[in-house]
Order: sequence, then C-alpha cells, then structure tokens
Amino acid sequence: MAENDRLIEVKDLRVSFFTPAGEVKAVDGISYSLGYNEVMGVVGESGSGKSVEAYSIIGLLQNPGKVVGGSITFEGEDLLAYTPEQMRQFRGNKVSMIFQNPMTCLNPVYTIGNQLMEALTCHDSSISPQDARKRAIEMLELVGINNAEKRIDQYPHEFSGGMRQRAMIAMALICKPKLLIADEPTTALDVTIQAQILELMKKLQQEEQTSIIFITHNLGVVAEICDRVSVMYAGKIVEQGKVNDIFYNPLHPYTKGLLASMPRLDSDGHERLIPIEGTPIDLLNPPKGCNFAPRCKDCRKICLRQKPPFADYGDGHTSACWLHFMEDDGEEASGK
Repeated sequence: MAENDRLIEVKDLRVSFFTPAGEVKAVDGISYSLGYNEVMGVVGESGSGKSVEAYSIIGLLQNPGKVVGGSITFEGEDLLAYTPEQMRQFRGNKVSMIFQNPMTCLNPVYTIGNQLMEALTCHDSSISPQDARKRAIEMLELVGINNAEKRIDQYPHEFSGGMRQRAMIAMALICKPKLLIADEPTTALDVTIQAQILELMKKLQQEEQTSIIFITHNLGVVAEICDRVSVMYAGKIVEQGKVNDIFYNPLHPYTKGLLASMPRLDSDGHERLIPIEGTPIDLLNPPKGCNFAPRCKDCRKICLRQKPPFADYGDGHTSACWLHFMEDDGEEASGK
C-alpha cells in the first residue's frame, strides 16, 4: 500500500498494564496499516488484545494501561504525541467508536436526541440548536429508525437493543469521521438483528466512504463486511491477509483452529466442531517462544525457544509461524 493511500498506520505498538502482580503485555508489538475506504477485521478470542489496541488509537486507555512503545500515525500525524485537547478534537471529528453494549454507553437520563446533538455541538460550536436537531433526525433516519422526529425525544430504555445500537452508530457517524472503530457491535444482539446491523454498516460505509476497524471474535461477521483481516492471539498479530486468503488459504495453526471450530453450512452430515485445546497463556508469564506453542498440535522444539518471524506469501498475506520455514527439519512434534 502506497504511503499516501494509508489512513492510519500502526508500527510495533506495545501496550502494557502495570499491575501489583507484574507487567501484563496486552499488546506486544503489532503492526498494520489501513487504507481509505477500507474495512479491516481484527479477530481473536477474548483477551487477545483486540480492544486494547483500539482504545490506544482513540486515546481511551484506562489506568494502569500505558503505551510503552511503537507509533500510531493518522494521516501523517503522530497520535501518541497529541495533547489531551488535540485528542478530544480528534475523537468525533476524525475517529469515532461503536462500543459493544449500547445500554452502558448511552446516558439513561438524557434523551437520544440530546446525546446525538451533544456529540455534534461538542465538535462544532457554531451550529445552532435547530440545525443540530435537524442533523440528529437525519442521522436516525439514515440508520433506519422509523418515525425519527418522535423517537429523538425518547430515552434509551424506550429503545430495543437493536435500535440502541443503531442510535450508537448514528452518534458515531454524526460528525462524519474518516475512521470508525467498531468493538464487537453485534455481540449483544440476536442473530436477526446482527444481520440488520451488519447490512446497515456495509451500506453506510459505502455511502459515507468511511474506513472501519471491525473488532470481533465471529469469523462469519468478518466474511460479511471486511476487506482484510488481522488475526490476534495473546497480544500479537499471528496472521494478516485479504478475507479470501484467510478463509480459503489459512496459514497459521491458530487461524486454522478458529476456522475448524466454526459450524459450516456446506458440511456433509453431522460433523463435530473441532475446538482449540488448552487455555490461553498467562500474559504475566508469557512463554519464551511462540505464544501459541503450548496449544499447537504441530509444535516443534524451536517454537518453544524463539518467537517466529513473519513469512510473506505475497499480496499482503503474512503469517508468523516456524512451520513456514521448515520443509523437513527432522524434528519430532512435541506431542501437544
């Protein structure tokens, strides 16, 4: 990707939480870039560092979390060098976030309209209350909420789960940001509403020309909406590539495990799902070698000793696994 095509670039980002028990390396040296009008999925199981990485971009890391290394560049500007005031201007104007549970993000004592209008007036003090209300109604209509002129004066508890998530999407897009970060926005919704929200986000992304970082643990969602995918495990990106590469030519054992654990509509008979055995590593005491080695059935001796480098398979498809560098090394699998 050419440098002027990149909206955001993350290089060797490291985020740690300094707890009484020790340093937890929640994000341990990840790198990627996102182009204009592109949707990138970030997938992985709970605790892999997906949300921490997103909060680092938007400047919402909570104590004791701290960015300890690397860089985040947005349109050529270093976000980590921003002052608190610059970051407040950046949020909303250039980047917005949709959170996982809309009920905990909407203020129960303010109307939906008040909250939408506040998001707009915070970043555009010259707009009149009448214009702000008009824009808020337009956004509610845009995200598919019927009778928006009446709904705008209702409170969050008067909205269903799907409607609250639509209101959150309207709030995130009301200032027309260039980047939208969606942190598992469909997890708390039932399957039918999930499909509606995904369809809505695809439509809005095409209409508004917004880039999206879509965080999820659901690979089916990734196939539906994303152009590229980054697979995270224990604070590291283990594989990156276009959606078709990840689904039809997965390279990393963890990616293969995620795909094997998904139910398939095209399977013959009643095939059993294959779980990834073992438990995630303790990030307080990570292994010396590959983080996935303790759970990998193809683990070799070198996997336990050294971190694997990335192998490049072309067209942006990369994977960090020692097996890519071995044809027949004569070593026996560790038996895991």
